[in-house]
Amino acid sequence: MDLYEHQARELFEEHGIVVPRAEVTDSPARARDIARALGGRAVVKAQVKTGGRGKAGGVRLAADPAEAEEAARHILGMDIKGHTVGTVMLAEPCDIEREFYVSYVLDRAAGRFLAIASAEGGMDIEEVAAQRPEAVARIPVDPAVGVHTATAVRIADAAGLPPQTVDTLVRLWKVLVREDALLVEVNPLVRTVDGRIVALDGKVTLDDNARFRQSRWGDEQSMSADPLEARAGAKGLNYVKLDGAVGVIGNGAGLVMSTLDVVAGCGARPANFLDIGGGASARVMADGLSVVLSDPDVRSVLVNVFGGITACDAVADGIVRALDEVRLTKPLVVRLDGNNAARGRALLDARAHPLVEQATTMDGAARRAARLATAAATAGQAG
Repeated sequence: MDLYEHQARELFEEHGIVVPRAEVTDSPARARDIARALGGRAVVKAQVKTGGRGKAGGVRLAADPAEAEEAARHILGMDIKGHTVGTVMLAEPCDIEREFYVSYVLDRAAGRFLAIASAEGGMDIEEVAAQRPEAVARIPVDPAVGVHTATAVRIADAAGLPPQTVDTLVRLWKVLVREDALLVEVNPLVRTVDGRIVALDGKVTLDDNARFRQSRWGDEQSMSADPLEARAGAKGLNYVKLDGAVGVIGNGAGLVMSTLDVVAGCGARPANFLDIGGGASARVMADGLSVVLSDPDVRSVLVNVFGGITACDAVADGIVRALDEVRLTKPLVVRLDGNNAARGRALLDARAHPLVEQATTMDGAARRAARLATAAATAGQAG
């Protein structure tokens, strides 16, 4: 259950995190009034549950109320990655000195949370993670211990964040725990020229299993979801639509996130995040492949699984059975490692599907999937 930015901002403010003054509207005329109340200048931001708003033209800085009205009129109704903009948030601008990135995300495979932070936040954080992974710190967090001051200091030190961010790191953890969240992300978290630490943007994903405790958000979550995300959610899949060409399926949030980074490092962009968790039955694999393959942007698919409780041969059997249900139209690269990996590879070899190939390492699998996606895109342009 993803929240809109303005809803995430509301949660942050309730937990003592500094956020800019802001208000939401669906009216250009009202946007003029809000900008006037904010002091004239305003940042006008599309409220949709997808990334890339800035690059799509869904975020504009208005110098005065008249510009704010015009910006709102332009953004409202805009289509951003299949999401129609129904509301905009007008926020008070900040004089930024530095931008950072911070998040907490559930790592299902490890049974804990992961703190991800970088001293280089902003729109290009994905490129930073791909080109210089050492600039992004990943710190495991034991949910039984949580993030107190000492842990927050360790996260800040590992990422090169200033000491002033420690309090915000502690408060963001409280948001995650108290609001039943699976993901809490701020990009960018900024230090202003007057020394304040301010959350300029926010993304929060709540646990659907706790929906009965989160009734304050109503039913609008399901009404406004990305169509593929809604379809995946109906099948019980943990899926997030991204904007690349390589479909990614893995078991465990930490492994899937690492796979996204490696794919990006190979010069391709991931098309989605799909965590099948501990289960990789034929039904789960068929559902997962069906959702990923139905994305018209996908040019190749990478399945990256580390066998643990669920053995690799069970995963391979799920893939084989899924191929009998789902018509595979795009190349599928499979990397199996861990428990019963050899048996799993043998099962896939025996199936001998012409569009399925295997790789023994995550790097090798990602490189191959990236090349296949690039080749498919080139062929499509030539055609």
